[in-house]
Amino acid sequence: MAEQARLRVDGSQLRLSSSRSSGKPRFVEGSIVRIYMENFLTYDVCELRPGPNLNMIIGANGTGKSSIVCAICLGLAGKPSFLGRAEKVSLFVKQGCLKGLVEIELFKVPENIIITREIQVVTNTSTWHINKKLATLKTVEEQVAALNIQVDNLCQFLPQDKVGEFAKMSKIELLEATEKSIGPPEMYQFHCKLKNLKEKERELEIVCKGKVNSLEKMKQRAERYKQDVDRYHECKRHLDLIDMLERKRPWVEYETVRQQHESVKQRRDQAKEELKNLKEKQSPLAKKNQEYEEFSNSLNIKIRNTADEIKDVSQKCKTKQDALEVKDKQISDINQALRMKKDEEMDRKKKIQSAYKMIDEWNYELNTVTECENLQPQIDAVNNELKHVQEERANIDSDIGDVTTEKRNQERENERINDRIGQLNNIIKIKEEALQGRFQDTHSALLWLRKNKHKFKKEVCEPMMLTLRDRQKLRVNAVCAPDKSCAETLPSRPIEELHRYGFFSYLRELFDAPVPVMSYLCFQYHVHEVPVGTEKTRNMIERVIKETKLKQIYTAEEKYAIRISMYTKLTISVNTSLRPAQFLNYSVDTDERRQLEKQQQNIKQVLQSLDKQLITLCERQKHLECRDNELRQQKKELLERGSRRKQLESKIAVKYDSIRQLEQNPINLEKESQQAKIKIRAINIQKAKLVTELKCHIKNYISLNIRKADLILQSTAVDAERNRLEAEYKAASIELRASEQRFLELDERKRILTENCKDLMKKARQMCNLSLDQPLPKEFQTAFQTLPNTLEEIDAFLNEERSRVSCFTGLSASVVEECSKQMEEIQKLTEDIEENKKELDNYKQSILKIKEKWLNPLKKMIESINEKFSAFFSSMESVGEVDLHVENEEEYDKYGIRIRVKFHNFTDLHELTPFHQSGGEKSVSTVLYLMALQELNRCPFRVVDEINQVRINSAENNYILYRHL
Repeated sequence: MAEQARLRVDGSQLRLSSSRSSGKPRFVEGSIVRIYMENFLTYDVCELRPGPNLNMIIGANGTGKSSIVCAICLGLAGKPSFLGRAEKVSLFVKQGCLKGLVEIELFKVPENIIITREIQVVTNTSTWHINKKLATLKTVEEQVAALNIQVDNLCQFLPQDKVGEFAKMSKIELLEATEKSIGPPEMYQFHCKLKNLKEKERELEIVCKGKVNSLEKMKQRAERYKQDVDRYHECKRHLDLIDMLERKRPWVEYETVRQQHESVKQRRDQAKEELKNLKEKQSPLAKKNQEYEEFSNSLNIKIRNTADEIKDVSQKCKTKQDALEVKDKQISDINQALRMKKDEEMDRKKKIQSAYKMIDEWNYELNTVTECENLQPQIDAVNNELKHVQEERANIDSDIGDVTTEKRNQERENERINDRIGQLNNIIKIKEEALQGRFQDTHSALLWLRKNKHKFKKEVCEPMMLTLRDRQKLRVNAVCAPDKSCAETLPSRPIEELHRYGFFSYLRELFDAPVPVMSYLCFQYHVHEVPVGTEKTRNMIERVIKETKLKQIYTAEEKYAIRISMYTKLTISVNTSLRPAQFLNYSVDTDERRQLEKQQQNIKQVLQSLDKQLITLCERQKHLECRDNELRQQKKELLERGSRRKQLESKIAVKYDSIRQLEQNPINLEKESQQAKIKIRAINIQKAKLVTELKCHIKNYISLNIRKADLILQSTAVDAERNRLEAEYKAASIELRASEQRFLELDERKRILTENCKDLMKKARQMCNLSLDQPLPKEFQTAFQTLPNTLEEIDAFLNEERSRVSCFTGLSASVVEECSKQMEEIQKLTEDIEENKKELDNYKQSILKIKEKWLNPLKKMIESINEKFSAFFSSMESVGEVDLHVENEEEYDKYGIRIRVKFHNFTDLHELTPFHQSGGEKSVSTVLYLMALQELNRCPFRVVDEINQVRINSAENNYILYRHL
């Protein structure tokens, strides 16, 4: 390839620079021969053919250098995340196009490999081809890996947006990336194998340690098992004694119940004899009592018959009395009908008199009523005034509607303002909830303050500015505002003087607070003297500190505190990263809230004015309504005055007709009176006959009652004697029943004891495993003789032995078997431990062999990298070192490459970290490390992007590094 070539793409210029070569350029397997892009990022169509010695592409910003890097990554099966620019591959297609294409040709013997990737924007998918044949992503990845191309390794492929991540790589990550990039293939494999073996060794050591601990615990457990076996045998002896006591107890219980049975049988026979004697004494009393009962029944029958006759006579008397009352009622009805005729005649006469009187009054009024005059002018005047009143009412109704509509609009606006103020209050509530979650005591003090503000002489600002600790016992920080307000204190210098350093405001101007709070912040923290700067301030912070002499500085991300040492008089600055906001996430626009409250006050005044207008209009409407009613009444009276005479004449005629009807139907009171007397005389004759018959019935009723009283006296005497005999019979019956009950109870008890004896005998034989006819064996008789003979003694002995057995807890017949089984497990575990120790020794031997194969080549490789790296730094009169960092030689997963650099003579070597060095120093260190790898590189190509015109100054030379490919 020519030493320099110029390529024009889309109107931009790129310069391809290559190093001189004395011999014929030669590609290595996997080198990029050709790059073709279509609708990719900044290119419509572009084809690039890099030569074997190409080492740099130079061009202005936006000419498409990073596009070539992205094409290499994505064309070689790289993921968009490797580039750090976008998550979707479709975003790399030129804007406005539906698909893009990247084609990369790689050198390989005997035939080059052409990889083609076609990207679809709509579906965000890719189609792959190898040598123009359709292929899968996995096939492409295998082909790329076979050529030792690693686009995910920052030591081989460093895109524009990943340059910062190289410096963020840990020592361990840098070692692994370097091994993959320039080490022999087996180096990284040995490293991984060492880490795996070491992990297995640790696991095996843990297993061995656990088994040793388990063996020791098993030995201790076996010793306890031996003690448990001895205790088991002792427990067995006590259990045998309990068994014998339980066998004897049913026999003793049977003997006790048998003796009770004999006693109850004897008492039952005595009760049977007593019952027989009582039955013989009771028979004469029952016969005599029967005779008196029959005589009493005959008397009761006579009394009932007499009572029936009395009842019949009484009913006849009542019938006669009812007939007399009916006759009295008939006489009363006749007199009442006569009185009604008299009242009706008097009422007819009164109505006639009243009608004549009313006719005289109407005639008088008729004479006083004048002839109908012409009332039409008066009616027209009233109609005109009524029309005027109705028009004015309609106008007032319209005005009321307009005022009501305006009032409703103002109320809706007031509701909108209330909603907005509520939203602002909700933000304050969210802040209060955050305060409660973080500082419970402060929130409690805040609630107390709101209820007790009247107890303070001056204003108290929330959350707290006066102490409340004495009574409330709350852990609350509280401060007092200064007596003299400092809220309006001016800064010592105008902010315009600090604009050239990137400062745009003082801290006080960036927030609002009540006057006492602002006064305290200015007095205590001097917020009116603390400037706030931008990224420009941060970039020139050393100059700012030196020239401005400020004590405290804020930028968007950091806070700087500057002080002068009391001993060395040197300026010391401490920068601290600003933490995310905790209680100021939600801000309230106080100006908006003040404006809303002002609008709310204006609306309140407007509503008051509208209410007054409504009251005035309603009063006027009410007055017009009254006037309307008065005019309507006047009109009605005028209309009625024209028809009054005709009404009176009509009424008089009607009333004369009514009088004529009343005079046509008079009543003859004398005739009615004579007829009533005749009817009453006939009824009195019937009453006299009824009284005679009633007298005869009463005499018969009296004689029957005398006979009934006689019979009742006889019955009473007989009942007294019968009651005496019944009492004697009852007493004898009670005694008989008691005797009979006593006999039944004793008989039942005898039966129960008989059954108990049978059950206890059966139970006793079962306890001793005996048949019904089998006698008690000799061995049981001998054993029973040594044991107690009463239930109380046997139960006491049983309780004592059971208490002793209960002390032997956790023992069973399997304890002996468990003890022997434990000894077998101890033997087996001992053998396992010996096998694990042999296996652990084998692991250690394997680790030593692999470590020697891995560590020695690694050290030589790092020494070579360090030699090149140090030489590059020495050429810039700076110092750089690369070494193998080891904390513990046995922890292979913590091995790493440490890069240390020094760019100034007055500083020491410092490890390359994302935080210590400046951005330019990190970029230079990254490039020089990659250049050091270049001499040892076994990969077909290396890409470094965005080392963007970083100038490195030294005493004699100026180097400019450009964006590299």
